[in-house]
Amino acid sequence: MNPTDVLARLADVIESRRGADPQSSYVARLLAKAPDSILKKIGEEATETVMAAKDADPAKVIYETADLWFHTLVMLAHFGLRPEDVIAELARREGLSGLQEKASRGQTQTPPSVDP
Repeated sequence: MNPTDVLARLADVIESRRGADPQSSYVARLLAKAPDSILKKIGEEATETVMAAKDADPAKVIYETADLWFHTLVMLAHFGLRPEDVIAELARREGLSGLQEKASRGQTQTPPSVDP
């Protein structure tokens, strides 16, 4: 099982919910009230992930991280982006020191553009 494939399939499902009836689809409900509804959920899920990590409960960390990633995928879809775009950015950073990457952010204020 390739994790990238799983993310791509999930992104496809999320995209298929665009325009669906918000009464019958949770994703459609989030997208209908985007971006605020999505951003609120990401904030909630991030907090729950931090709390699970503070509790040092691996099962909860996995569960809450999955929720956080899911809602982040919904946000990406809202902005016309795909998980592959994020993976490409991570690949770009691969082998680059975290300190170097962070220092380079001060030199460029805008992230690289992504072709839709």
